[in-house]
Amino acid sequence: MRSWLFVPGNRPDMMAKAVRVGADAIILDLEDSVAPQKKEEAREAVANALSTLDRSAQLWVRVNPISSAYCTQDVATAINGRADGLVLPKSENGGTVRDLIEMAGNACPPILAIATETAGSLFGLGQYAGLETHLHGLAWGAEDLSADLGSTASRDEAGALTGPFALARNLMLAGAMHAKCQPIDTVWTDIRDLAGLEEECNAARRDGFTGKMAIHPAQVPIINQAFLPTASEIALAQRITKVLASNPNVGAVSIDGQMIDMPHLKRAKRVLDLVAKYGEDQ
Repeated sequence: MRSWLFVPGNRPDMMAKAVRVGADAIILDLEDSVAPQKKEEAREAVANALSTLDRSAQLWVRVNPISSAYCTQDVATAINGRADGLVLPKSENGGTVRDLIEMAGNACPPILAIATETAGSLFGLGQYAGLETHLHGLAWGAEDLSADLGSTASRDEAGALTGPFALARNLMLAGAMHAKCQPIDTVWTDIRDLAGLEEECNAARRDGFTGKMAIHPAQVPIINQAFLPTASEIALAQRITKVLASNPNVGAVSIDGQMIDMPHLKRAKRVLDLVAKYGEDQ
């Protein structure tokens, strides 16, 4: 899935609107956007949303951290409402995901773990392998990590990620691919700067990310478009697939002067799988 739109779990009006903006997944949030005294109210609102909202977009629930007093009830709310998945914040390593799977039991839906929100979690990014049955994806976040590191900002004056946060992003991408799950880029926090969002989406897709989280409906169309292959990418993927299929005993072939082999075929398959699901970039 390309776009993952966060919506506060205690805002029924926003949840009802969110399913109409075209996001691939809506994250009904019970964690950071809900004050402690509003948690129970938010659970009731999320339960109602899960039973009444249009399921044209997938409905996922971000529960509170596994170590919190709220998580058990959050998970029960999501499972009873047949949420499409659980978003796990403050994940330290694969063990945190296993703890959530155990808590959810046999009814555990797919899990998206936000895996860089503490300093210690950076050391666990290589430990998510072997969870393919339940782990849909890994995402990373800068805001909580910034607070844990004591950083004054996650970006420099030009808008580029500073060293610690670029490291977290890159390690999470490698960790997701090692775990054979979807790598999802973090939110773009400046909701007025849509040009900056588009630039960051393009860079994320170039690096290997396949989706991005959003915090405003206006961000969704840009994310959806950015994570589609272009016409030229589709044409090349089709040529690579055709040429290698017609030469099964050849390890590498030349296309337009470039040597093409099995890694290129793997990338071509990803492009064509996206086209089959979403169509092509307009």
